[in-house]
Amino acid sequence: MLGVFSGEVVEAPEELVLAGSRTPSPKTRAGELVDRFIRKTEGAVSVRLGSLAQLAYSHSQQSPLRPRLFGVKEEIFCLFEGNLDNLGRLRQHHGLSKNANEVVLVMEAYKALRDRAPYRPSTMLAHLSGSFAFLIFDLATSTLLVARVSLRIELN
Repeated sequence: MLGVFSGEVVEAPEELVLAGSRTPSPKTRAGELVDRFIRKTEGAVSVRLGSLAQLAYSHSQQSPLRPRLFGVKEEIFCLFEGNLDNLGRLRQHHGLSKNANEVVLVMEAYKALRDRAPYRPSTMLAHLSGSFAFLIFDLATSTLLVARVSLRIELN
């Protein structure tokens, strides 16, 4: 999975900027980075969202235990890898059909909280359980939400 965003959406971390300034080689432009990913990754798909973002992913070398999914709904774009342990319960909570997968659920949860001020969309992260990584880009608000959970935590 690859997401490249313009400075209008997110600022590069200062540590990366400082590290990059010490390298004499020319910097790789966003378009070149995405093109390289597409050339070197079998079956890669990319989506360009104007000048704000480019997303790319592939099912190549995908683990059956950590599937990669892509979804779009009402200008909300989502790349998701992994699985949610509580998918069934969350489907029911959000009124989704039994065939709704993780990417659909994450987009719906994000949208529900985004539309219900004063809740921050990131509030949904507390309700997700499993091993996953995702990014959501909301084109309507130029908002980026990125999350990664790699450890399963069991609560007694």
